[in-house]
Amino acid sequence: MNKFFGHLSTVAKHRHKVFLHCCRAGIPFQGLTHDLSKFSPTEFIPSVKHYQGTRSPNEGEREDYGYSLAWMHHKGRNRHHFEYWTDYDPVTRKMTPVRMPEKYVVEMFCDRVAASKTYKGKDYRDGDPLAYFMRAKPRRQIHPESSDLLEKLLTTLAEEGEDAAFKLAKRIVKKKEA
Repeated sequence: MNKFFGHLSTVAKHRHKVFLHCCRAGIPFQGLTHDLSKFSPTEFIPSVKHYQGTRSPNEGEREDYGYSLAWMHHKGRNRHHFEYWTDYDPVTRKMTPVRMPEKYVVEMFCDRVAASKTYKGKDYRDGDPLAYFMRAKPRRQIHPESSDLLEKLLTTLAEEGEDAAFKLAKRIVKKKEA
């Protein structure tokens, strides 16, 4: 029962932070609907089973089975994950990353900041999301323009703080709406 309430609490805390961040970035509806698939049985049940509180339960599921069904379900339903944005390229005949709409890159930024805050707690620093992003950058298959935009937002956060980063995020979203 502890894992159930622990996971539920972590998801609720994370979603709340994402919602607040999305409001600051000018995309409140995306914040409101963020990660609702985490409450589906396909994601929720394995996540409770693999809950640790210090990292994604998907990592534990991967360690047990070599893959995470919860993650595959999640990334296929949530457009703020760059993994959602791959498609078959008829020229190369390979799966290829495609450019993400900016509003989803901004939501991804909000998600990453909220995840860092949720998992690091009082030890969180504004440079943490950028450091996490940079560690995996060489292995990541994301469209270069989407990657550059996310990195710009994370760098602004690390160097100038939240107010500057969310101001930039809001400008990006507003510019696309115009």
